[in-house]
Amino acid sequence: MSEAPIIAIDAGNSRIKWAVHDGEDWQARGVLATTDVNWLSEAIEDWPADARVVFCNVAGAGLAHTVHTLLAPRFGRPLEFSSTAAACGVSNSYERPQQLGADRWAALLGARAQADTACLVVCAGTATTVDVLTADGVFRGGVILPGLDLMRSALAGNTAQLPLAEGEWQATPRNTMDAIVSGCLNAQLGAIERMFALIADQPGARCVLTGGAATRLQAHLELPVQVEENLILDGLLCYARSAEPVVEHS
Repeated sequence: MSEAPIIAIDAGNSRIKWAVHDGEDWQARGVLATTDVNWLSEAIEDWPADARVVFCNVAGAGLAHTVHTLLAPRFGRPLEFSSTAAACGVSNSYERPQQLGADRWAALLGARAQADTACLVVCAGTATTVDVLTADGVFRGGVILPGLDLMRSALAGNTAQLPLAEGEWQATPRNTMDAIVSGCLNAQLGAIERMFALIADQPGARCVLTGGAATRLQAHLELPVQVEENLILDGLLCYARSAEPVVEHS
């Protein structure tokens, strides 16, 4: 019996990403600003009616209510994704596992589904998260820092003479625009490189990047690195396949 399609929805602080998996590969996919969530209704009309929907949300209760309302006529209640003590071969070492951001947890599951080597899982979005996953599937912990664009915005919004910089990275910047961009990039890169040092001696260790700023960071990292655009969606897919189907009760 063929697998029913799975639709994964990742609602972040800035963007909502979705994709349809037909059992073999990701097919239709899309992205929109979180503030444009109501436009999701147009995509929903084209999704296969027999699909299962898994929903990861870090954008708040209001956004969740809107998505549920949009999904209800065709799909009922989605499978809600949240952080747990263990799932899909990954153990969660957070002091309170349920407090780990759901998007971070999904990215860890996605990374584990790809390989069983130690890796540093980096989600570079509104915030940047840098998480350590061991070869035996243990999430040891990680750090959170403002994302690249948030760093630039903070300087522009909290200083009298520094603009929202659109400069380029330089090793030794000689103008203010480049100095701001290079400083923000170096802060991101430094955090990643320090955390990668914790697993650098492990066989096959690598850094897995996802998120809107992933390619900008990849260009300056001198360590084994790969960019995975659908890492969080891959984690949601793994979770949906392992979970019991949602049963609607009258």
